[in-house]
Amino acid sequence: MSRPSKRDPLAAALVESAAVDELYGLEPVYEPGGGDAGTPTEIVAVTCPYCGETFDTLVDLSSGAFSYIEDCQVCCQPMELTGTTDESGALASLTASRSG
Repeated sequence: MSRPSKRDPLAAALVESAAVDELYGLEPVYEPGGGDAGTPTEIVAVTCPYCGETFDTLVDLSSGAFSYIEDCQVCCQPMELTGTTDESGALASLTASRSG
């Protein structure tokens, strides 16, 4: 592996990071929205139907319309997140309602 010039600290950090990953046998990390990292995901703001607090959560858009239960990150109450996607696979709507 060739070393980058000292003028490019970002490239040097990437080379060092890759060397550490190789040394310890670590898998690469894929960030949401990072291109071809796998399934399409989006971070969205959700308002809890119990406590009214807003928090960010990650939704998986790969299956089109979806509905699942997620606990509020503030008050821990279960809420049902229901969403739809448009023709291009982008999030079209998302609602949070009380579960049960």
